[in-house]
Amino acid sequence: MGDYIAKVMMNRIVFLTGMLSAFVFTSCKSLSKLTARDNSTAKASTAKTTAAPQQRAFLNGIEVTPGAAVTSRHKTSTTNAAVAGGAGKDKVSSAAKEMSSFNIERAGYLQLKYAVIIDATVEKLTNIPLLETIDKWWGTKYCMGGSTSDCIDCSAFTQVLMRDVFNTSLPRTAQEQFDNSEKIDLADLQEGDLVFFHTTGRKKDITHVGVYLLNNKFVHAATSGGVMISDLNEKYWQPRFRGAGRAK
Repeated sequence: MGDYIAKVMMNRIVFLTGMLSAFVFTSCKSLSKLTARDNSTAKASTAKTTAAPQQRAFLNGIEVTPGAAVTSRHKTSTTNAAVAGGAGKDKVSSAAKEMSSFNIERAGYLQLKYAVIIDATVEKLTNIPLLETIDKWWGTKYCMGGSTSDCIDCSAFTQVLMRDVFNTSLPRTAQEQFDNSEKIDLADLQEGDLVFFHTTGRKKDITHVGVYLLNNKFVHAATSGGVMISDLNEKYWQPRFRGAGRAK
């Protein structure tokens, strides 16, 4: 009897041990799956948080014009705003003509140079051949009777300038040029008119001549500095001025 009870108890212990082992094995396997799933979630979450920030694309070449819409350098409409009505079109057309007639951004070196010397705005210096001729002779020294690029006197210089720029022939001497010109008032002086002076000799003699530009300035061949630009209001020239004339 005792052997039988001991055998039964042993079988129960073996059974319970097997059941406990199976339970432990199953629990570990489930725990392993749960742990793996948790690790996977953690990795995914870490990947999301540690991923490099997306690169942001910026628009290059943006230009902003006051009073106009933002535009870029890429091909687009050339009109910022529609012009309504005929009056608006007329204004645009008028503005376009003004811009085409003279664009200060394209002003040449000579225009800028002589605008400073003459004390005038660049827009007024539109006679480029005149500026070129003045610049060609600028600084040429004075000599009585001279008529070359080596040296030249006042009346020879006015001859050359009037011939090359205004297609006008003048007599040789300052007195002859005065006698053969149409006398005009100072208020009527225009570019290309002649201005006459008495600098030496008899008071009635015309001994010096220059070509009027604008803003009281005239270009001439002076004994002191050669071909140059002077002002009619200068202390030297004002009392010696004898009149103005327009070539016939």
